[in-house]
Amino acid sequence: MSVVVLVPAPKSAARHPSRMTRAPNSPLPKQHLYGAAGLAVLVGLYLLVGLTGHVPWRGDDARHFGPIFEMLQGNGLLFPLIAGEPSTSFPPLYYWTGSVFALLFGWLLPPHDAARLATTLYTALAIFWIARASARLYGKHTRTPAALLTLGTLGLVLHAHETQPMIAVMSFVAMTLAGLSLIPTRPALGSLQAAAGSVLAFLAGGLPGVMLTLPLFLVVVIACPECRNPRASGGLILGLSLAVGAGALWPLVLHYQAPELLALWWRREWLEFGADPLRRDEFSRLVELFGWFAWPLWPIALWSLWRARRQLMRISWLLPIASALLAGSWVIANGSLAQATMLPLIPPLALLAAAGIPTLRRGAANAFDWFAVMTFIVFALLVWIAWTAQAVSWPPGLARHVARVAPGFELKGSVSQALAGLGICVTWIVLMWRLPRSFNRGPASWAMGMTTLWCLAVVLLMPWFDYDRSYRPVATSLAIALAGERSDCVAMLELSPSQRASFHYFAGVRPERVSGNETVCSFLLVYDSRNPAALRPAQEWQQIWEYRRGGGKQLETFRLYRRD
Repeated sequence: MSVVVLVPAPKSAARHPSRMTRAPNSPLPKQHLYGAAGLAVLVGLYLLVGLTGHVPWRGDDARHFGPIFEMLQGNGLLFPLIAGEPSTSFPPLYYWTGSVFALLFGWLLPPHDAARLATTLYTALAIFWIARASARLYGKHTRTPAALLTLGTLGLVLHAHETQPMIAVMSFVAMTLAGLSLIPTRPALGSLQAAAGSVLAFLAGGLPGVMLTLPLFLVVVIACPECRNPRASGGLILGLSLAVGAGALWPLVLHYQAPELLALWWRREWLEFGADPLRRDEFSRLVELFGWFAWPLWPIALWSLWRARRQLMRISWLLPIASALLAGSWVIANGSLAQATMLPLIPPLALLAAAGIPTLRRGAANAFDWFAVMTFIVFALLVWIAWTAQAVSWPPGLARHVARVAPGFELKGSVSQALAGLGICVTWIVLMWRLPRSFNRGPASWAMGMTTLWCLAVVLLMPWFDYDRSYRPVATSLAIALAGERSDCVAMLELSPSQRASFHYFAGVRPERVSGNETVCSFLLVYDSRNPAALRPAQEWQQIWEYRRGGGKQLETFRLYRRD
């Protein structure tokens, strides 16, 4: 005869069901962070605030708008051009997308603002594919933290609001990862998605796009035994065949239309790749760049790898690990410490970090949350101090520095800026105060903090950034100097791609290169960022114009000469 003893549950467990022990295989409880609508609003604010309302800034923003502006004029439709000269940095996919947006929204926005919507599209796709890949690899409960951690990454925010083709490469790396993660369950669909991601990565980034995606197919074969059956193997072979075949279409068309441009691009891709890798003494700078750029992804990713140290050969772990290693190898082989080269690292690190968020201990999760809050409080205070230096000249030292690097800058509308900034800060405090307790709270704190900080910087510092980082005043002054002259041929000396693109866009001038220290042009435009008297042409050239931009170590000097 058996006896059944009924033991009542503890009162504390009855009052707090969430404290009850969860069975190992039971589904996680739903964790709401203002719902799907709240997440969509957060992503929309992050992507759209600061995207428009300013001219192309010096650097990548102006440089990569140059090919789009050429396409809008009917030039360089198959191969990117900057002020009439071929640009071999990236294939045309991103520039095609920017041109389409400029044509669609040109009635509403200036061309440069409309073209930046291409970055918004590819950033949104990257977030979407990272979330989908995380759900397929680690479960649906990691989908939201994957998206939030991507938003909270320190290095992404600036590049997500400029004209940047590397954002497209990052997006298609994420798409390839999402497709490969689907192969164990749906091999045909997963192979097609991965193949599409690899083809688009090639059209967006060239051979680096191939290097960052195609080797991942081999990882799936190694780490996924169930993918070796005839059905899955056939899907992989089909995906690889489609990737190679579709990727060859653009070079084939370019070969028939402009074979010399294809030869130029091919030489650049093969000869420059790995020709100047990072030196040993530069690795400390690389570690420093990676440390802040990929924050807060890499600490949580390391925790995930430690937790899964005995399972690293499974596809769910080996796939993002291999992707991160490929991206890191490309950075080292490329030899560039530009921030944009770190963007392909974000998808695999976001996946690894999202897998570790649900497994954080309560103390670590609370520390992760509070560190986010304190970090963005400090950053917000720094933004406010930068604004007070412009508005009320306090602190005096910083105010003198602002006046030195941006002479002539005058802040207008300071009262409205202050009220808008206070509204942003109060809204953030209220939302953080009411943020529900869950394992998603830490990622949400980073995503909301980064969005708030970016919105605050746009409201308070955008006028200063637009004044300090734009070549429009220089180009406008140059156009006035050339007014009434036959300026169809202007040679250049030491101009960067972003400067050539800016002069073409704002002044209608296409500077031509000096070949063999000689030029047939009647005008010569010289740029010097160090010594204003260092670059002096022969006596037959007479200086007719000079423009000095910035101050201190950021002084830039432009001079225009006319041949006697």
